[in-house]
Amino acid sequence: MGLSQLARSIAESPTLSLNEQARLLKERGEAVIHLGAGEPKNKAPIGAILSSAAKLNVGDIKYTPTEGTPSLRKAIIRYTEENYDRLPAPENVMVSGGAKQALYNLLYTLVNPQDEVIVLAPYWVSYPEMIRMVYGVPVIVTAEDGGFIPRMKEIEQAVTSYTKAIIVNSPNNPSGAIFPPELISSLVEFCERKNIYLIMDDIYHKLVFDGKTCVPAYRYAKKDLESSKVIVINGISKLYGMTGFRIGWVIAPKEIVSIMINVQAQTTSCVSPLLQAAAEGALTGLQSVIETLRLTLENNRRVMIQELKSFTGVKLTIPDGTYYCLPNFAAYNKNSVELSQFLLKKALVVAVPGKEFGMDGHLRLSYATTVKDIKQGIERIRWALDPSSPKEIYIGDRKIVRDWL
Repeated sequence: MGLSQLARSIAESPTLSLNEQARLLKERGEAVIHLGAGEPKNKAPIGAILSSAAKLNVGDIKYTPTEGTPSLRKAIIRYTEENYDRLPAPENVMVSGGAKQALYNLLYTLVNPQDEVIVLAPYWVSYPEMIRMVYGVPVIVTAEDGGFIPRMKEIEQAVTSYTKAIIVNSPNNPSGAIFPPELISSLVEFCERKNIYLIMDDIYHKLVFDGKTCVPAYRYAKKDLESSKVIVINGISKLYGMTGFRIGWVIAPKEIVSIMINVQAQTTSCVSPLLQAAAEGALTGLQSVIETLRLTLENNRRVMIQELKSFTGVKLTIPDGTYYCLPNFAAYNKNSVELSQFLLKKALVVAVPGKEFGMDGHLRLSYATTVKDIKQGIERIRWALDPSSPKEIYIGDRKIVRDWL
């Protein structure tokens, strides 16, 4: 069968694959605990629900402009002005079906075949695959010290005449690390000097802990929005816990946005007006919902850190934000794919292998769940891996005896 070589080369999403395995186990009545999903337990903000309900009650659900409804783009402009101290024009804004589609449309617009895009490890799993899907070449930069934040020198060494862009996700999925202001400043200066695009994936930018802040790259841009090489991707999925609404956007120079509109027009046409209304309601409604979610995540992170500290072999860098931490389990198994499958089979716990993020030996654990699941999930992992833990454990209503250590 003559299937596309490019399509066959694209890796399966590990998170979606694990979600499917977990779903099938749950359907069989197994007591699965999911520590892999980037999805909090909160309800959608009331402003989002009321706005979408009002739209639905009218019954006039038709095509919208490809770039998004004028009222949603106006809300995004205000959000950008308040949080980034930049005032984009409507022509600088395009709405897509989630931040993922916004990023893909952007890469499709910017990248020629064999152009290189620098990706900093650990990275979100879709970055390299998206780059390959537009015939670009992902260039992975891993910190020499094994940490989560590479030095500017290491990034510069990866740049060639083929480099088109650098993608930065801070706070970072999967590590939760925040890139320090001096590194962001250096990246902005370097990219503007070298004529390289700096793509900032800011989807978690307000979900930070311990009184820390995530400094926007625009703060260091010396050029105006039209001339700057900084491009921002954002959306409602993470800040408002509205993952299923699939609304994201890009802030970029008008020329880039105009081409992205053409790309989207020829693929998905536009985003559902019902979902755009919900996003507008979230952005213009009470913003205390973000702080409520942030405080919940910060407390859940504290619980997960406390539980992980009971492991003698686990090394943990405390996350500064997001939904995730990325502890090092190499003392138990350096192959994170094997380890992840082992934990799902033996302990019925979903954990995403760090290999998919460019950090083998690590597991991404999400604390965007309940405190109960965090405690029980880590207890099961410890039981499955740590010889010093009790040999017996209850998983659901069954008592299981460990016989492999």
